[in-house]
Amino acid sequence: MAEKKTEKARKGLGGWIFLLATAAIYLGIYVWKPVYGEASFGHFAKMARDIAPILLLVFVFLWALELVQGMKDRLAGLVGHDSGVKGWLVAVVGGVLSHGPVYAWYPLLQSLQKRGMRPALMATFLYARSIKLPWLPLMAHYFGMGYMLILTAYIACFSVLNGWLVERMIGSGGSRGQGD
Repeated sequence: MAEKKTEKARKGLGGWIFLLATAAIYLGIYVWKPVYGEASFGHFAKMARDIAPILLLVFVFLWALELVQGMKDRLAGLVGHDSGVKGWLVAVVGGVLSHGPVYAWYPLLQSLQKRGMRPALMATFLYARSIKLPWLPLMAHYFGMGYMLILTAYIACFSVLNGWLVERMIGSGGSRGQGD
């Protein structure tokens, strides 16, 4: 038990060390060449402005999940180890409907993983994200309706195959414990 606590503390400390090292590098660049430091800070500020609304949305969604205990249990049941076909459908449809940068979905997936989400369904969700609903009409316009439908169906099917293969490669329990 004590060993697990020190491992968690070390993991938590690693993020802070990385943050401080990165800040020290940027400070060194600013001292060495202020123009580069200002330019890199400008890029950081622009990226932070672009990412902030998406991260805020994810945190609001996580907060809403915390408020509705029954919803967490239901969602965990839909993507848990005994989820069956419903879990695969939730993963594929959720991946297709999800928008924005993929890293914005990582906190939600981690939360679901801690509640028992299968690694196969996480991989399926991430693979199915390559189907972009807003781009389907444009693809149909340029390449034809048949191509668009076949490609979309292949991506959906291969997302399930990809999830199944990932789970077989890493084992059904995943490489992390449920409490990590």
